[in-house]
Amino acid sequence: MPAAVGVIETLGFPAVLAAADAMVKAGAVTLVYFDKAESGRFLVAIRGRVAEVNTAVAAGIAAGEQAYGGQVITHYIIPNPTENVEAILPIDYTQKVEQFRMF
Repeated sequence: MPAAVGVIETLGFPAVLAAADAMVKAGAVTLVYFDKAESGRFLVAIRGRVAEVNTAVAAGIAAGEQAYGGQVITHYIIPNPTENVEAILPIDYTQKVEQFRMF
């Protein structure tokens, strides 16, 4: 079953931590990627069903903005990424996150 991808980029670690926490609590999603982007920017990516990802990203944006000094720079949702996108970008379910997979 294809899984949507949701990504949030924030300025500062507290905002990305709050966003990631809110996303995994708001929907049946799996956190598949987290990393620093540049200049204090952080990325977090989740996978799950489209409706769940939409709900989770909305909650993550709200939480990231409410974190002290938090700023959500951008966000994006891909409802059904193609296989070549999954093969190149680090958004697939890895062995590390498989135990937390929601479906």
